[in-house]
Amino acid sequence: ALLFITVYTADGFLNYVEDHCVFNSTKLDDIEFIRSYYYNKLEVTRFSSSVGKYVGYTEFGVRNAEYWNKDTGDLAAMRAQKETYCLNNVGNDHEAAL
Repeated sequence: ALLFITVYTADGFLNYVEDHCVFNSTKLDDIEFIRSYYYNKLEVTRFSSSVGKYVGYTEFGVRNAEYWNKDTGDLAAMRAQKETYCLNNVGNDHEAAL
């Protein structure tokens, strides 16, 4: 799986975003793009290409997910990440592993 992390800290609190691709093969149908939003090591919101929208796991995350799911342009861009971000990188990792 591919993993990229962005970290922001303010006043001792940790906020970070993690993108990763989960795959069983290089076929687009076997790839899932996931972007997770964390606050103090707790996942608050997640976008999964399998679900196709944001899902909140805390009260704050649910509010964010509801707001972000109203932005059809952002949802379309996030859904496209499976192909634009994952497909090429999964192919590279798959070839390197072989």
